[in-house]
Amino acid sequence: MDNEYKAFVVREDENGKFSRSIENKSINELPEGEVLIQVKYAALNYKDALSSTGHKGITRQFPHTPGVDACGVVVNSQSSEFKEGDAVIVTSYDFGMNTSGGFQEFIRVPAKWPVKLPDNLSFEESMVLGTGGFTAALSLYKMEQNGQIPEMGPILVTGSTGGVGSMAVALLAMNNYEVIASSGKTEAHDYLKALGATKIISRDETYDQSGRPLLRPKWAGVIDTVGDNTLATAIKACGKNGNIAVCGLIESPKLNTTVYPFILNGVNVLGIETAETPRNIRLKIWELLADKWKPKHLDSIKNIISLGDLEEYIELMLAGKSKGRVLVKF
Repeated sequence: MDNEYKAFVVREDENGKFSRSIENKSINELPEGEVLIQVKYAALNYKDALSSTGHKGITRQFPHTPGVDACGVVVNSQSSEFKEGDAVIVTSYDFGMNTSGGFQEFIRVPAKWPVKLPDNLSFEESMVLGTGGFTAALSLYKMEQNGQIPEMGPILVTGSTGGVGSMAVALLAMNNYEVIASSGKTEAHDYLKALGATKIISRDETYDQSGRPLLRPKWAGVIDTVGDNTLATAIKACGKNGNIAVCGLIESPKLNTTVYPFILNGVNVLGIETAETPRNIRLKIWELLADKWKPKHLDSIKNIISLGDLEEYIELMLAGKSKGRVLVKF
């Protein structure tokens, strides 16, 4: 095996300015870990785009290779759980944040991080799903564990054209939920309808500024990727005993609301934390995504690029112009 490989590297100079380039690296430079993997695909997430700008809330130390989603083939393992030739997925934990991530031809990670690729998933499909699909599936899983059923009424998805939002729309639709997709992109309406959205509304309809503590119920549950006043509005307009899965902060991490939706309407807010999801639940979610919860439209939301194209697509994501899932093929 050649010891040299290509990696996308973000560097910080002595003036605090950040630059991005593709560099030749040595496998010996990879972090310690029991499992060495040759990467086949990685996926671009918003966290990766932020890390590539030098965002210290995501990545503290530079130089750094982002990429919180990757899949590939085990080439060396010091763990009895994996052997050479195993197809695996790596997401979550500290992967791609403060540990060298997936935008490179080889990765080395602790043995507890990889998950074996389920039989019914291809490498491509696993990365179209990636952290976004896992987050959406975990959101629905926790909502249903807490009593959510389609008969209660429609589910609102905020930030519906993003990675998590797209997956949430598709997963909800295939599980017989009516889906209200909130988006500021009028050109994406056909895309959202193809994923299964029943109704599409503008961002204004999820941004109440009346100051009222409660609103007329408009949905029975929510998967929110936005935060701030959008989340506050989602809570105020949720029907009785509805569940709101909180899994993002595109708008901001702030939340200003009252206790009235909780004590008068029994609304439940569920935190969705994927990085340290217990392994038994992690495996169950991937089993669902490979089988009963496998979205039908994975091909329609993928955009496959090369490592050399990554810079361009990071800029598109930072400008809010990305759609669906961007996959880097090695």
